[in-house]
Amino acid sequence: MSLYDDTVLVLKGYEDQDELRQAYLDHLAAHPDGMWKSCEAGHITASGLVIDPSRGRVLLTLHKKLRLWLQMGGHCEPQDQSLAAAALREATEESGVTGLSLLPGGPVRLDRHPIPAPCHWHFDVQYAVLAPPDAEHAISEESLDLRWFAYDEVAEVADESVVRLLEATRARL
Repeated sequence: MSLYDDTVLVLKGYEDQDELRQAYLDHLAAHPDGMWKSCEAGHITASGLVIDPSRGRVLLTLHKKLRLWLQMGGHCEPQDQSLAAAALREATEESGVTGLSLLPGGPVRLDRHPIPAPCHWHFDVQYAVLAPPDAEHAISEESLDLRWFAYDEVAEVADESVVRLLEATRARL
């Protein structure tokens, strides 16, 4: 199955945010290249909020270009076997944490946000990623910093999209 087909199936199975979910599906139907960064009308991205429920904390990256504390994530790659695999790959690459696993149940949220030209939109499919106990992280080339934050600290450092993702993740747990 292609990554495009997997993404369509994932979105069709996602049961929240009906209007936004349909916008994602409509975008993919109109843009067969909508999985890839080269699609200037916008493209699907996959992200993962790395969470350590046993210690009540999340790992956020200080994004190098945006200079915002965000979850790990990015563009899909041709070698990704599925959208979930893309989210897990991005979380692993950007956190340096080994032994990550996806929280079962598929995506936690969708977040469409504008980005600078030449592209116009990221259609982000957001997953929750479980960190093993005592996970050790390493800053990647894409980050200025990488830090664990207690649940109640996230709203002080991150934007509303990350806060909503954390709330949805905690509800799923």
